[in-house]
Amino acid sequence: MESMEAKLPQNPPRKTHKLVLCAQICLRIVAISTAFAATWTIVNAKETVVVFGLQFDARYTYSSAFKFFAFANAIACGFTSLSLMFVLLIFRHGRFTPSNFFFLFLHDLFMMSLILSGVAAGTAIGFVGRYGNNHAGWSEICDRLKKYCDKVTASMVLSYLSVICLVVLTVISAGKSRQIMV
Repeated sequence: MESMEAKLPQNPPRKTHKLVLCAQICLRIVAISTAFAATWTIVNAKETVVVFGLQFDARYTYSSAFKFFAFANAIACGFTSLSLMFVLLIFRHGRFTPSNFFFLFLHDLFMMSLILSGVAAGTAIGFVGRYGNNHAGWSEICDRLKKYCDKVTASMVLSYLSVICLVVLTVISAGKSRQIMV
């Protein structure tokens, strides 16, 4: 009988729950902040240049990949804000159940996938904009639109930081959802 009890994982102390929830709160705040900053940066990335007497504008709305990137970050920012409120409710009421962490796991997984797909699309188009593609006949534009390309790059970096935070949150939530509560 004693050997059976030794094999079952013990219920972690309340201090461990508080530490995990504090980590969740901090990571969610960072994920929200970076997703919002990425959205704000890409939306405000605009530049106009004159080449051979012709005026050219660069805006995120001219690329469907950049539009998807902006909307994916905005949606993830909003839903992660809602999950932060859910985590605060868990923290306040002390409902440390595996099902609550499982819902957080699903949420974090979906938001991470959404932002990752958006940043992947934006990175692909950004790469073509920065370096061009000689085989397809696409020339680089970042030699003329330096400010625009720098803002887009900053937005991508912020979004990758958000992805990292959501990956860590997914791992934490997955681990907590598998614990047996006695």
